[in-house]
Amino acid sequence: MAATLSLRQARRIALAAQGLDKGRPSGPVTIRTVGRTFARIQLVQIDSVNVVSRSHYLPFFSRLGNYDRSILQRMSSVHPRRMMEYWAHEASYIRPEHFVDLVQWQKRKWVGAAAMDPELREAVAGKILAVLGRGRALTAAELTVEIGHVEDRRDDNWGWNWNAVKRVLEHLFEAGIISAASRTEQFERRYCLTGQVLPDRRDLAGDPRDPRDPVESMRRLIDAAAQAHGIGTLRCFADYFRVPVKPAADAVEQLVGEGRLEPVTVAGWNRKVYLHTEARMPRRAEGRALLSPFDSLVFERRRLEEMFGFHYRIEIYTPEHKRRFGYYVLPFLLGETLVARVDLKADRAAGKLLVRSAYGEPGAPPGTAVELADELMLMAEWLGLGDVVVSPAGDLAEDLAAAVMAGARAIRSQGTQASWPVSLP
Repeated sequence: MAATLSLRQARRIALAAQGLDKGRPSGPVTIRTVGRTFARIQLVQIDSVNVVSRSHYLPFFSRLGNYDRSILQRMSSVHPRRMMEYWAHEASYIRPEHFVDLVQWQKRKWVGAAAMDPELREAVAGKILAVLGRGRALTAAELTVEIGHVEDRRDDNWGWNWNAVKRVLEHLFEAGIISAASRTEQFERRYCLTGQVLPDRRDLAGDPRDPRDPVESMRRLIDAAAQAHGIGTLRCFADYFRVPVKPAADAVEQLVGEGRLEPVTVAGWNRKVYLHTEARMPRRAEGRALLSPFDSLVFERRRLEEMFGFHYRIEIYTPEHKRRFGYYVLPFLLGETLVARVDLKADRAAGKLLVRSAYGEPGAPPGTAVELADELMLMAEWLGLGDVVVSPAGDLAEDLAAAVMAGARAIRSQGTQASWPVSLP
Protein backbone atom coordinates (compact mmCIF):
# COMPACT_ATOMS: atom_id res chain seq x y z
CA MET A 1 0.00 0.00 0.00
CA ALA A 2 1.34 3.43 -0.95
CA ALA A 3 2.54 5.68 1.87
CA THR A 4 0.41 8.75 2.58
CA LEU A 5 2.07 12.13 3.03
CA SER A 6 0.57 15.43 4.12
CA LEU A 7 0.83 18.46 1.87
CA ARG A 8 3.27 20.06 4.33
CA GLN A 9 5.50 16.99 4.18
CA ALA A 10 5.45 17.13 0.38
CA ARG A 11 6.41 20.80 0.50
CA ARG A 12 9.39 20.15 2.75
CA ILE A 13 10.57 17.32 0.50
CA ALA A 14 10.32 19.58 -2.56
CA LEU A 15 12.16 22.45 -0.85
CA ALA A 16 14.93 20.15 0.39
CA ALA A 17 15.39 18.70 -3.11
CA GLN A 18 15.77 22.23 -4.48
CA GLY A 19 18.15 23.37 -1.73
CA LEU A 20 15.66 25.88 -0.34
CA ASP A 21 14.90 24.33 3.05
CA LYS A 22 17.81 25.87 4.97
CA GLY A 23 19.43 29.23 5.57
CA ARG A 24 22.30 30.35 3.34
CA PRO A 25 25.89 29.21 3.91
CA SER A 26 27.62 31.18 6.64
CA GLY A 27 31.06 31.01 5.01
CA PRO A 28 32.36 32.20 1.63
CA VAL A 29 30.54 30.91 -1.43
CA THR A 30 33.12 29.09 -3.55
CA ILE A 31 32.96 27.55 -6.99
CA ARG A 32 32.55 24.20 -5.23
CA THR A 33 29.52 25.54 -3.32
CA VAL A 34 27.93 26.80 -6.53
CA GLY A 35 28.76 23.53 -8.29
CA ARG A 36 27.02 21.49 -5.59
CA THR A 37 23.93 23.67 -5.89
CA PHE A 38 23.90 23.29 -9.67
CA ALA A 39 24.30 19.52 -9.38
CA ARG A 40 21.27 19.49 -7.07
CA ILE A 41 18.92 21.48 -9.31
CA GLN A 42 20.35 19.99 -12.56
CA LEU A 43 19.73 23.05 -14.76
CA VAL A 44 19.06 26.78 -14.73
CA GLN A 45 16.94 28.53 -17.32
CA ILE A 46 18.49 31.27 -19.46
CA ASP A 47 16.48 34.32 -20.42
CA SER A 48 17.52 37.63 -21.94
CA VAL A 49 15.35 39.66 -19.53
CA ASN A 50 17.67 41.70 -17.30
CA VAL A 51 15.20 43.69 -15.20
CA VAL A 52 16.83 42.64 -11.92
CA SER A 53 19.66 40.37 -13.07
CA ARG A 54 20.08 37.78 -15.81
CA SER A 55 17.73 34.95 -14.90
CA HIS A 56 20.42 32.26 -14.57
CA TYR A 57 22.16 34.21 -11.79
CA LEU A 58 19.08 34.51 -9.58
CA PRO A 59 18.54 30.83 -8.57
CA PHE A 60 22.02 30.77 -7.05
CA PHE A 61 21.37 33.98 -5.13
CA SER A 62 18.11 32.49 -3.84
CA ARG A 63 19.99 29.49 -2.44
CA LEU A 64 23.41 30.93 -1.59
CA GLY A 65 22.98 34.65 -0.98
CA ASN A 66 25.71 37.11 -1.88
CA TYR A 67 28.02 35.25 -4.28
CA ASP A 68 30.38 36.21 -7.08
CA ARG A 69 28.54 35.94 -10.40
CA SER A 70 31.80 35.46 -12.28
CA ILE A 71 31.80 31.92 -10.84
CA LEU A 72 29.07 30.99 -13.31
CA GLN A 73 31.09 32.43 -16.17
CA ARG A 74 34.03 30.23 -15.20
CA MET A 75 31.80 27.17 -14.80
CA SER A 76 30.33 27.67 -18.28
CA SER A 77 33.41 28.72 -20.25
CA VAL A 78 36.54 27.24 -18.63
CA HIS A 79 37.54 23.58 -18.96
CA PRO A 80 36.51 21.29 -17.50
CA ARG A 81 33.07 22.84 -17.91
CA ARG A 82 30.55 22.20 -15.16
CA MET A 83 27.71 23.68 -17.20
CA MET A 84 26.94 24.19 -20.86
CA GLU A 85 24.10 25.64 -22.90
CA TYR A 86 21.41 23.57 -24.54
CA TRP A 87 17.64 23.23 -24.74
CA ALA A 88 16.06 21.69 -21.64
CA HIS A 89 13.09 23.25 -19.82
CA GLU A 90 13.76 26.15 -22.16
CA ALA A 91 17.14 27.52 -23.21
CA SER A 92 19.20 26.48 -20.20
CA TYR A 93 22.55 25.81 -18.66
CA ILE A 94 22.67 22.05 -18.21
CA ARG A 95 25.11 19.57 -16.71
CA PRO A 96 27.39 18.33 -19.54
CA GLU A 97 26.59 14.70 -18.70
CA HIS A 98 22.96 15.32 -19.76
CA PHE A 99 23.86 16.77 -23.16
CA VAL A 100 23.82 13.65 -25.34
CA ASP A 101 20.67 12.38 -23.60
CA LEU A 102 18.91 15.68 -24.27
CA VAL A 103 20.00 15.86 -27.91
CA GLN A 104 18.15 12.60 -28.48
CA TRP A 105 14.89 13.98 -27.10
CA GLN A 106 14.82 17.72 -27.82
CA LYS A 107 12.98 18.34 -31.09
CA ARG A 108 12.65 22.12 -31.32
CA LYS A 109 13.12 22.59 -35.00
CA TRP A 110 11.01 25.76 -34.90
CA VAL A 111 14.00 27.59 -33.41
CA GLY A 112 16.21 26.90 -36.42
CA ALA A 113 16.13 26.62 -40.15
CA ALA A 114 13.82 23.68 -40.82
CA ALA A 115 11.57 25.85 -43.01
CA MET A 116 14.43 27.28 -45.06
CA ASP A 117 15.24 26.21 -48.59
CA PRO A 118 17.32 23.04 -48.08
CA GLU A 119 20.01 24.05 -50.58
CA LEU A 120 20.47 27.45 -48.94
CA ARG A 121 20.48 25.87 -45.48
CA GLU A 122 23.14 23.33 -46.41
CA ALA A 123 25.26 25.91 -48.19
CA VAL A 124 25.22 28.28 -45.22
CA ALA A 125 25.81 25.41 -42.77
CA GLY A 126 28.85 24.26 -44.72
CA LYS A 127 30.37 27.74 -44.62
CA ILE A 128 29.64 28.11 -40.89
CA LEU A 129 31.18 24.76 -40.00
CA ALA A 130 34.25 25.49 -42.10
CA VAL A 131 34.84 28.79 -40.28
CA LEU A 132 34.16 27.35 -36.82
CA GLY A 133 36.44 24.46 -37.66
CA ARG A 134 39.37 26.89 -37.44
CA GLY A 135 38.79 26.95 -33.69
CA ARG A 136 37.71 30.52 -32.96
CA ALA A 137 34.31 31.06 -31.30
CA LEU A 138 32.22 33.70 -33.07
CA THR A 139 28.88 35.45 -32.69
CA ALA A 140 26.18 35.29 -35.35
CA ALA A 141 27.08 38.82 -36.47
CA GLU A 142 30.78 37.96 -36.70
CA LEU A 143 30.03 34.79 -38.67
CA THR A 144 27.78 36.72 -41.06
CA VAL A 145 30.73 38.99 -41.87
CA GLU A 146 33.25 36.14 -41.92
CA ILE A 147 31.39 34.11 -44.53
CA GLY A 148 30.40 37.21 -46.51
CA HIS A 149 26.67 36.56 -46.25
CA VAL A 150 24.36 39.33 -47.48
CA GLU A 151 20.58 39.25 -47.71
CA ASP A 152 17.62 41.60 -47.94
CA ARG A 153 15.33 41.01 -44.94
CA ARG A 154 13.10 44.07 -45.18
CA ASP A 155 10.04 41.93 -45.91
CA ASP A 156 11.01 38.99 -43.71
CA ASN A 157 8.84 38.82 -40.60
CA TRP A 158 9.95 35.32 -39.61
CA GLY A 159 10.44 34.77 -35.88
CA TRP A 160 12.77 37.36 -34.39
CA ASN A 161 13.77 38.58 -37.85
CA TRP A 162 16.95 36.50 -37.75
CA ASN A 163 19.05 36.38 -40.88
CA ALA A 164 19.82 33.06 -42.56
CA VAL A 165 23.12 32.69 -40.70
CA LYS A 166 21.47 33.02 -37.29
CA ARG A 167 18.71 30.62 -38.30
CA VAL A 168 21.19 28.00 -39.47
CA LEU A 169 23.28 28.50 -36.34
CA GLU A 170 20.25 27.75 -34.18
CA HIS A 171 19.47 24.74 -36.38
CA LEU A 172 22.98 23.38 -35.80
CA PHE A 173 22.77 24.23 -32.10
CA GLU A 174 19.49 22.33 -31.73
CA ALA A 175 21.05 19.36 -33.52
CA GLY A 176 23.94 19.45 -31.04
CA ILE A 177 26.58 19.97 -33.73
CA ILE A 178 27.63 23.37 -32.42
CA SER A 179 27.46 24.84 -28.92
CA ALA A 180 27.93 28.11 -27.08
CA ALA A 181 31.53 28.67 -26.01
CA SER A 182 30.56 31.75 -23.98
CA ARG A 183 28.42 34.89 -24.08
CA THR A 184 29.35 38.48 -24.89
CA GLU A 185 28.55 41.39 -22.56
CA GLN A 186 25.51 41.98 -24.79
CA PHE A 187 24.45 38.38 -24.04
CA GLU A 188 25.10 37.13 -27.57
CA ARG A 189 26.24 33.54 -27.97
CA ARG A 190 29.74 32.86 -29.19
CA TYR A 191 29.35 29.67 -31.23
CA CYS A 192 31.88 26.88 -31.60
CA LEU A 193 31.94 23.21 -32.54
CA THR A 194 30.54 21.07 -29.71
CA GLY A 195 33.78 19.11 -29.53
CA GLN A 196 35.47 22.29 -28.26
CA VAL A 197 33.03 22.53 -25.35
CA LEU A 198 33.33 18.83 -24.58
CA PRO A 199 36.95 17.99 -25.47
CA ASP A 200 36.52 14.37 -24.40
CA ARG A 201 33.78 14.04 -27.04
CA ARG A 202 35.53 15.35 -30.16
CA ASP A 203 33.32 13.04 -32.19
CA LEU A 204 30.44 15.41 -31.49
CA ALA A 205 31.95 17.95 -33.86
CA GLY A 206 30.52 15.96 -36.74
CA ASP A 207 27.55 13.93 -35.48
CA PRO A 208 26.31 14.32 -31.90
CA ARG A 209 23.78 11.52 -32.15
CA ASP A 210 25.07 8.97 -29.70
CA PRO A 211 24.43 5.27 -30.24
CA ARG A 212 23.29 4.86 -26.65
CA ASP A 213 19.81 3.49 -26.05
CA PRO A 214 17.18 6.30 -26.12
CA VAL A 215 15.14 4.42 -23.52
CA GLU A 216 18.09 4.57 -21.14
CA SER A 217 18.62 8.22 -22.02
CA MET A 218 15.05 9.00 -21.02
CA ARG A 219 15.44 6.98 -17.83
CA ARG A 220 18.48 9.06 -16.84
CA LEU A 221 16.70 12.34 -17.55
CA ILE A 222 13.58 11.39 -15.60
CA ASP A 223 15.70 10.12 -12.71
CA ALA A 224 17.55 13.45 -12.63
CA ALA A 225 14.28 15.40 -12.82
CA ALA A 226 12.80 13.33 -9.99
CA GLN A 227 15.88 13.97 -7.85
CA ALA A 228 15.55 17.72 -8.49
CA HIS A 229 11.86 17.57 -7.51
CA GLY A 230 12.12 15.11 -4.65
CA ILE A 231 8.43 14.39 -5.10
CA GLY A 232 6.10 14.95 -8.01
CA THR A 233 3.89 13.66 -10.78
CA LEU A 234 4.75 12.38 -14.23
CA ARG A 235 3.94 15.81 -15.61
CA CYS A 236 6.33 17.44 -13.14
CA PHE A 237 9.17 15.16 -14.14
CA ALA A 238 8.58 15.40 -17.90
CA ASP A 239 8.26 19.18 -17.77
CA TYR A 240 11.61 19.67 -16.02
CA PHE A 241 13.62 18.86 -19.17
CA ARG A 242 10.60 19.29 -21.50
CA VAL A 243 10.65 15.73 -22.79
CA PRO A 244 7.71 13.83 -24.38
CA VAL A 245 5.22 12.50 -21.83
CA LYS A 246 4.71 8.98 -23.19
CA PRO A 247 8.36 7.85 -23.09
CA ALA A 248 8.69 9.73 -19.79
CA ALA A 249 5.82 7.60 -18.41
CA ASP A 250 7.66 4.46 -19.48
CA ALA A 251 10.77 5.74 -17.70
CA VAL A 252 8.77 6.39 -14.52
CA GLU A 253 7.50 2.83 -14.55
CA GLN A 254 11.03 1.55 -15.08
CA LEU A 255 12.31 3.62 -12.14
CA VAL A 256 9.47 2.36 -9.95
CA GLY A 257 10.44 -1.21 -10.87
CA GLU A 258 14.05 -0.48 -9.97
CA GLY A 259 13.07 1.03 -6.62
CA ARG A 260 14.30 4.53 -7.57
CA LEU A 261 10.77 5.95 -7.39
CA GLU A 262 8.08 5.04 -4.88
CA PRO A 263 4.37 5.68 -5.54
CA VAL A 264 2.89 7.72 -2.68
CA THR A 265 -0.34 9.52 -1.89
CA VAL A 266 -0.36 13.22 -1.06
CA ALA A 267 -3.39 14.80 0.56
CA GLY A 268 -5.09 17.15 -1.89
CA TRP A 269 -3.49 15.73 -5.03
CA ASN A 270 -5.76 13.62 -7.19
CA ARG A 271 -2.97 12.41 -9.49
CA LYS A 272 -0.34 9.71 -9.20
CA VAL A 273 2.59 11.00 -7.16
CA TYR A 274 6.09 9.57 -6.88
CA LEU A 275 8.77 10.02 -4.23
CA HIS A 276 12.43 9.67 -5.16
CA THR A 277 14.22 7.26 -2.86
CA GLU A 278 17.07 9.74 -2.29
CA ALA A 279 14.71 12.54 -1.28
CA ARG A 280 15.02 14.07 2.19
CA MET A 281 12.07 15.11 4.33
CA PRO A 282 13.34 17.64 6.89
CA ARG A 283 11.34 18.16 10.06
CA ARG A 284 10.92 21.81 9.12
CA ALA A 285 11.92 24.21 6.38
CA GLU A 286 13.71 27.37 7.47
CA GLY A 287 14.84 28.95 4.21
CA ARG A 288 14.11 32.45 2.95
CA ALA A 289 14.37 33.44 -0.68
CA LEU A 290 13.17 35.69 -3.44
CA LEU A 291 12.57 33.42 -6.43
CA SER A 292 13.16 34.30 -10.05
CA PRO A 293 10.11 33.90 -12.33
CA PHE A 294 12.29 31.28 -14.05
CA ASP A 295 13.37 29.44 -10.89
CA SER A 296 13.08 25.66 -11.11
CA LEU A 297 10.86 25.57 -8.01
CA VAL A 298 8.20 27.52 -9.90
CA PHE A 299 8.64 26.03 -13.40
CA GLU A 300 5.44 24.02 -13.31
CA ARG A 301 2.63 26.38 -12.36
CA ARG A 302 0.05 23.67 -11.65
CA ARG A 303 2.46 21.94 -9.26
CA LEU A 304 3.15 25.29 -7.58
CA GLU A 305 -0.53 25.95 -7.02
CA GLU A 306 -1.32 22.42 -5.82
CA MET A 307 1.64 22.23 -3.46
CA PHE A 308 1.92 25.80 -2.16
CA GLY A 309 -1.51 27.26 -2.91
CA PHE A 310 0.23 29.99 -4.91
CA HIS A 311 -1.30 31.07 -8.23
CA TYR A 312 1.47 32.56 -10.34
CA ARG A 313 1.75 33.89 -13.86
CA ILE A 314 4.59 35.98 -15.24
CA GLU A 315 3.06 39.16 -16.68
CA ILE A 316 5.92 40.43 -18.86
CA TYR A 317 3.87 39.83 -22.00
CA THR A 318 0.61 41.13 -20.49
CA PRO A 319 -0.38 44.70 -21.46
CA GLU A 320 0.42 47.04 -18.58
CA HIS A 321 -3.19 47.99 -17.87
CA LYS A 322 -4.10 44.30 -17.50
CA ARG A 323 -1.29 43.33 -15.11
CA ARG A 324 -2.43 42.29 -11.68
CA PHE A 325 0.85 42.40 -9.74
CA GLY A 326 3.46 43.93 -12.06
CA TYR A 327 5.98 43.35 -14.84
CA TYR A 328 8.74 41.25 -13.19
CA VAL A 329 7.26 39.72 -10.07
CA LEU A 330 9.31 37.51 -7.74
CA PRO A 331 7.58 35.18 -5.25
CA PHE A 332 8.92 35.39 -1.69
CA LEU A 333 9.49 32.12 0.15
CA LEU A 334 9.55 32.14 3.94
CA GLY A 335 9.97 28.77 5.63
CA GLU A 336 7.73 26.39 3.74
CA THR A 337 5.26 28.99 2.48
CA LEU A 338 5.16 31.51 -0.35
CA VAL A 339 4.05 34.54 1.63
CA ALA A 340 4.38 37.52 -0.73
CA ARG A 341 5.30 38.73 -4.20
CA VAL A 342 7.19 41.84 -5.28
CA ASP A 343 7.64 43.57 -8.64
CA LEU A 344 11.34 44.50 -8.79
CA LYS A 345 13.60 46.52 -11.04
CA ALA A 346 17.31 47.25 -10.68
CA ASP A 347 17.93 50.90 -11.54
CA ARG A 348 21.65 50.53 -12.09
CA ALA A 349 22.25 54.13 -13.17
CA ALA A 350 20.74 55.48 -9.95
CA GLY A 351 22.08 52.66 -7.76
CA LYS A 352 18.61 51.69 -6.52
CA LEU A 353 16.61 48.47 -6.21
CA LEU A 354 13.06 49.55 -6.99
CA VAL A 355 10.12 47.74 -5.41
CA ARG A 356 7.35 48.81 -7.75
CA SER A 357 4.68 46.83 -5.89
CA ALA A 358 4.49 44.49 -2.90
CA TYR A 359 1.62 42.13 -2.10
CA GLY A 360 1.19 39.77 0.82
CA GLU A 361 -0.48 36.39 0.44
CA PRO A 362 -3.54 35.46 2.54
CA GLY A 363 -2.36 34.18 5.89
CA ALA A 364 1.15 35.65 5.59
CA PRO A 365 2.73 35.83 9.08
CA PRO A 366 3.12 39.19 10.86
CA GLY A 367 6.89 39.30 10.32
CA THR A 368 6.66 39.03 6.53
CA ALA A 369 7.51 42.68 5.81
CA VAL A 370 10.61 42.60 8.05
CA GLU A 371 11.88 39.34 6.54
CA LEU A 372 11.23 40.61 3.03
CA ALA A 373 13.02 43.88 3.79
CA ASP A 374 16.09 41.94 4.95
CA GLU A 375 15.99 39.86 1.78
CA LEU A 376 15.71 42.94 -0.43
CA MET A 377 18.66 44.59 1.30
CA LEU A 378 20.70 41.43 0.79
CA MET A 379 19.75 41.43 -2.89
CA ALA A 380 20.68 45.09 -3.24
CA GLU A 381 24.08 44.39 -1.69
CA TRP A 382 24.61 41.47 -4.08
CA LEU A 383 23.69 43.65 -7.06
CA GLY A 384 25.93 46.49 -5.88
CA LEU A 385 22.99 48.87 -5.36
CA GLY A 386 22.91 51.39 -2.51
CA ASP A 387 19.20 51.88 -1.88
CA VAL A 388 15.95 49.94 -1.72
CA VAL A 389 13.07 52.20 -2.73
CA VAL A 390 9.52 50.97 -2.08
CA SER A 391 6.63 52.39 -4.10
CA PRO A 392 3.18 52.56 -2.46
CA ALA A 393 1.51 50.00 -4.75
CA GLY A 394 0.28 46.81 -3.06
CA ASP A 395 -1.18 45.87 0.31
CA LEU A 396 2.26 45.07 1.78
CA ALA A 397 4.00 48.21 0.51
CA GLU A 398 3.48 50.46 3.56
CA ASP A 399 4.77 47.89 6.07
CA LEU A 400 7.61 46.96 3.76
CA ALA A 401 8.70 50.58 3.33
CA ALA A 402 8.77 51.01 7.11
CA ALA A 403 10.78 47.80 7.52
CA VAL A 404 13.29 48.87 4.87
CA MET A 405 13.66 52.25 6.57
CA ALA A 406 14.24 50.58 9.93
CA GLY A 407 16.77 48.22 8.40
CA ALA A 408 18.58 51.10 6.70
CA ARG A 409 18.82 53.00 9.99
CA ALA A 410 20.16 49.91 11.74
CA ILE A 411 22.87 49.54 9.11
CA ARG A 412 23.68 53.26 9.22
CA SER A 413 24.03 53.08 13.00
CA GLN A 414 26.85 50.56 12.52
CA GLY A 415 28.94 53.35 11.05
CA THR A 416 32.08 52.13 9.31
CA GLN A 417 31.03 48.52 9.98
CA ALA A 418 28.12 48.78 7.58
CA SER A 419 28.42 46.34 4.71
CA TRP A 420 25.71 48.05 2.65
CA PRO A 421 25.82 51.84 2.05
CA VAL A 422 22.18 52.80 2.38
CA SER A 423 21.07 56.35 1.61
CA LEU A 424 18.16 57.57 3.74
CA PRO A 425 15.61 60.00 2.37
